[in-house]
Amino acid sequence: MAETENEAKNKLTSESISPQSKTKKGVKRQVTTGRAYIKATYNNTLITFTDNAGNTLAQASAGGVGFHGPKKSTPYAAGIIISNAVNKVRPYGLKEVNAFIRGVGGGREAAIRALNANGINVLSIKDITPIPHNGCRPPKIRRV
Repeated sequence: MAETENEAKNKLTSESISPQSKTKKGVKRQVTTGRAYIKATYNNTLITFTDNAGNTLAQASAGGVGFHGPKKSTPYAAGIIISNAVNKVRPYGLKEVNAFIRGVGGGREAAIRALNANGINVLSIKDITPIPHNGCRPPKIRRV
């Protein structure tokens, strides 16, 4: 018997999808090592967990956790942010991270301590704070 047009299309689409590309809904890929980018500014603290290729797994910020105003850049807020982000990344099985820290805020050291306290092993710490090489011209001197 001749196949109808719809049956032929269904057959083609089912053959073109390999078994590897089919995944169960809700199953996360397992990433054991990754990167933790910590941005600690004077006004806020942000954390982003990525895999080694740079694909984002989870992120958290002080404002997203519920801190407002000057409380967002405190070491306590950094600890809460880290625990929130670690809970988001648990399904991926992340165990070890290389930490990249940017900024001069109050949550720098507290964020690293919180990573260890929440069961994430820190393999290395690298400071990637941008430093100007005699960047912008300063404003002219004020005369009173």
